[in-house]
Amino acid sequence: MSGLNRTLILRTARTQRGGASCSSLSSRSSSCQNSGASSRIYCACLLLLLLTTPRVDSSWWYIGALGARVICDNIPGLVNKQRQLCQRHPDIMQAIGEGTKEWIRECQHQFRHHRWNCSTLDRDHTVFGRVLLRSSREAAFVYAISSAGVVYALTRACSQGDLKTCNCDPHKRGRARDERGEFDWGGCSDNINYGIKFAKAFIDAKERTVRDARALMNLHNNRCGRTAVKRFMKLECKCHGVSGSCTLRTCWMAMSDFRKTGDFLRRKYNGAIEVTMNQDGTGFTVANKAFRKATKNDLVYFENSPDYCLQDKTVGSLGTAGRVCNKTSRGTDGCEVMCCGRGYDTTRIKQITKCECKFKWCCAVECKDCEEAVDIHTCKAPKRAEWLDQT
Repeated sequence: MSGLNRTLILRTARTQRGGASCSSLSSRSSSCQNSGASSRIYCACLLLLLLTTPRVDSSWWYIGALGARVICDNIPGLVNKQRQLCQRHPDIMQAIGEGTKEWIRECQHQFRHHRWNCSTLDRDHTVFGRVLLRSSREAAFVYAISSAGVVYALTRACSQGDLKTCNCDPHKRGRARDERGEFDWGGCSDNINYGIKFAKAFIDAKERTVRDARALMNLHNNRCGRTAVKRFMKLECKCHGVSGSCTLRTCWMAMSDFRKTGDFLRRKYNGAIEVTMNQDGTGFTVANKAFRKATKNDLVYFENSPDYCLQDKTVGSLGTAGRVCNKTSRGTDGCEVMCCGRGYDTTRIKQITKCECKFKWCCAVECKDCEEAVDIHTCKAPKRAEWLDQT
């Protein structure tokens, strides 16, 4: 596929998910007047796409902000199939809403020491703003962790008996064997396959309404997130016998803590592979031939990320001014990296901590309140001229 076609596909994908600003459109129009015939054709096609493609700014992520007030017709950005599933399964939507809060917290935990820290925007239906319009590593991670979060939330709700359409895994019955010998299936095995099946039907429905590079990227990363949860399923057992001799075992399959999925996807973010869409539009080819081919377990992206140093509304960057940094760290949380070389301010605060704790018979621990001075380092704001260049 030529570079021109690839650019057109990517621009189309972003337009379908957020439109384009008037300034960028006018700048492209002026550039068309001074270019060759092929560029004029490209600009004409792009203009037609901008005029005819509906603006889609929202997604199912907003369900998490609605809580118990989920009204399917009031959630912007849902496609018909998603709206039908929402109306048919209000209890599942409630579980998805609770799960959304959980995966957003996990995303913010994973990136708490980075310039982009998975910030959400209040009263914004897009939840993350314009940052995900770019087909970047960050977009790849958010789509993966959100899909994983839905699988986790639905599977947990099934096991807890909160959903009408599912229960414990019905296939975990009878006897089975592992490296320790035979055991009986019992208890309540987490129904991970139901969670994966519904998450795929609900989340992927939007991406299957279009055929472009961004939709293909989202589908790939959604799948990576779903399978990540299943990767950390574990066998839990209870022993039966004299003095817990474990002559008999009753076992069930259970999900691990969601932190393991978050850690796994964070590592996949670090090793995410830049790709381009192949000529027949059905898959990817690696952008740099020196790197290995992307597998189904890798996160993929098309565009490089901004540096997130300065506030820039056009790319959704909030900047790092005011962010807390670690003066002694040489990592991403260090003041040199976090503050992008702008320097930092130091504020000394008084902090109350428990100290000189003693055990008192019986049965309490008594501590004193100790006051200590702590230095807090925060990134300086950019100089005004530098800030104006980005807004």
